[in-house]
Amino acid sequence: MSKKMKWIAGILVVAVILFVGAYFAGTLLRPYQYHGNTMESTEPPGDFTLIDHDGNRMHLSDYEGKWVILYYGYTFCPDVCPTTMMQLGHMMPLLGKDAKKVQVFMISVDPERDTPERLKEYVTYFHPDFIGLTGTPEEVADAAAPFGIYYKKKEVEGASGYLMDHTASVTVLGPDGTVRLIWPYGVTAEEMAEDLKHLMH
Repeated sequence: MSKKMKWIAGILVVAVILFVGAYFAGTLLRPYQYHGNTMESTEPPGDFTLIDHDGNRMHLSDYEGKWVILYYGYTFCPDVCPTTMMQLGHMMPLLGKDAKKVQVFMISVDPERDTPERLKEYVTYFHPDFIGLTGTPEEVADAAAPFGIYYKKKEVEGASGYLMDHTASVTVLGPDGTVRLIWPYGVTAEEMAEDLKHLMH
């Protein structure tokens, strides 16, 4: 190989090294991109009191110190709710040892039909540690309002009589009770686990 060819080859090698180095440096320095909307709240939205699926009254503040995940749905939901709950259930084992730091709640926006017993059967199907919450219509409204949750009864034909239009997002609270992240409908279990691990560490 001539000196000129060696010189060109050397330049190419250096260029490749610089390119690869710049790529990895950029990847490492690039801010993490969450799969939802991050929140910069400095105060918890507020406490609420509901009935858990074992019939006990509980306060949201009882779970300070944990990463709390709130999903507002209902057991008669034909599609969005079971899909979201399934992803949350699949997320838990992906968290490994961090799963013990997380508590998932499904809060029923259909207290008329969702008894504690029905909620327990429903939520534990997706994961044994999930907790279903219900209460009076007023208590549910008080638990939904601070988080911007919308829901409304929609009359339909058929055996169910009605469905519930409702916000389909999932809210993540930090150990201090502040809102840290909101996942839109469709975020996968893998993406949820990735986000939570990044938040925790």
